[in-house]
Amino acid sequence: MLQLQEIRNQKEALAEALKKRNLEALPILDKILELDEQRRATQTELDNTLAESNKLSKEIGILFKSGKAEEAKELKEKTATLKEQSKTLNEQLSIIATALQQELYQLPNVPHSSVPAGNSDEDNEEIFREGNIPSLVEGALPHWELAKKYDIIDFELGVKVTGAGFPIYKGKGARLQRALIQYFLDKNTAAGYTEIQVPHLVNEASGFGTGQLPDKEGQMYHVGEDDLYLIPTAEVPITNIFRDEILNAKDFPIKYTGYTPCFRREAGSYGAHVRGLNRLHQFDKVEIVRVEHPDTSYAALEDMTNHIKELLNELKLPYRILRLCGGDLGFTAALTYDFEVFSTAQDRWLEISSVSNFETYQANRLKLRFKDENGKKQLAHTLNGSSLALPRVLAGILENYQTENGIRIPEVLVPYCGFDFID
Repeated sequence: MLQLQEIRNQKEALAEALKKRNLEALPILDKILELDEQRRATQTELDNTLAESNKLSKEIGILFKSGKAEEAKELKEKTATLKEQSKTLNEQLSIIATALQQELYQLPNVPHSSVPAGNSDEDNEEIFREGNIPSLVEGALPHWELAKKYDIIDFELGVKVTGAGFPIYKGKGARLQRALIQYFLDKNTAAGYTEIQVPHLVNEASGFGTGQLPDKEGQMYHVGEDDLYLIPTAEVPITNIFRDEILNAKDFPIKYTGYTPCFRREAGSYGAHVRGLNRLHQFDKVEIVRVEHPDTSYAALEDMTNHIKELLNELKLPYRILRLCGGDLGFTAALTYDFEVFSTAQDRWLEISSVSNFETYQANRLKLRFKDENGKKQLAHTLNGSSLALPRVLAGILENYQTENGIRIPEVLVPYCGFDFID
C-alpha cells in the first residue's frame, strides 16, 4: 500500500510512474487525497468537539461544587448535544477511513525505474540465459506421458480423489519430489536462511497484509465456516510473522525459508498449455523471504537472484531470467525477475520462480517498521522468491533428462533420491 504522505508530496510523479502499468492513476490519487482531506477535517472537528465536551464537564463539576445547579444544568444539556455530535462524527470518520483504505488497497505498487514499459508477458525483458538446450532422442515425450509410462505421477487418480489439478505422486515420482524439497531447503539454509514451518491456512488480515486480498481473492480457496484461506504461497504466513512488529536496524537482514503445499484456484485455466504439471491447484514450493533495511533491499534482491541461479546451475537445467514489464508486474511488486526453465519436449519456456522486491508496499499494509540508528521509526522492505516451485522443475527434469531407456536423475539429487535412474 502506498503511503499517504508520499501521495500528497509526489502525486504527479507517482501517476507518471504508474503509467508503466498501463494505469491512469491520477483520478484514483485525487480521490485518495480528497478522502484524506475529509478524514483529517472530520478528525479535527471530532477532536475539537471532544475537547469542548471535556472542558464543559470540568466546568459542570466546579459549578455543582459552588452550588450553581441551574447553570450546571444548562451546561449538561450542551454536553449532551456535544456527545451526540461526537457520536455522529465518529461514525462519519469510520466511513471515510474505510473508504480511504479501500481506495489505497486498489492502487498497485509503483514500478521500479528499471521496469520496462509493456502490456503483457511478450514485453518482458530477457536479461540472462544459461545452459544448453539438450537434443532429445527421437520420439521424446512430454512429462505427462513420461509420468504415465513410468508410473510416477497419476493425474487421473488425482481427479478421482479430488479433481483436476491435484496429481498423485507415486514410487520414484514421490521420492524425487521429496528429494527436491530437501535439496532446496538444504541449499537455502546453507545460504543463511532460517528454516521455518508455518500454517497452511491464514486469516483475512494476513491476506490483506501481503496483498493477496483483495487483488487475488478469486484465486484463493476460502474456508467459509472459519473465514480462513488456504495459502497460495509460504510468502503469506512467513511475511505476516512480522505484521504489527517494530524491529531494530541491527535485526537486518532477516532471512527465512519454508516448504509448504500451495493452493490456487486458477479459475478459467484450460488448454494444452496447462496440461500435466504445467498448472495445478495444489503444488509444493520452497520459498525464501527477506525483511531488509531500505538501503540494502536491492542488493538483497540481487543476492536472491544469484542464489536461484546456483540451484538451476547445479540441476543443469537450461534457464533464462526475465525482468517483468509494467503490464505483467504483480500488483504488490516494485521489481520482479522471473526464472523460466526450457521444456525441450514441449518446446517452450516454463516459469519456475519469481523473485520480487515489494519495497515498503507490503510493510505499510503490515505496519512492519524498524527503529533506525536515530530511534526514528521507518517502514522496512520485504522481498520473496520461489526456490523453487516444484511442478515445473520436475517437468523440466523429466523432459530434459529423458533417454531411450528411462529418465536420468540430476547428479546433485542422487544422494537425496537414493537412485539415479527411473525406468
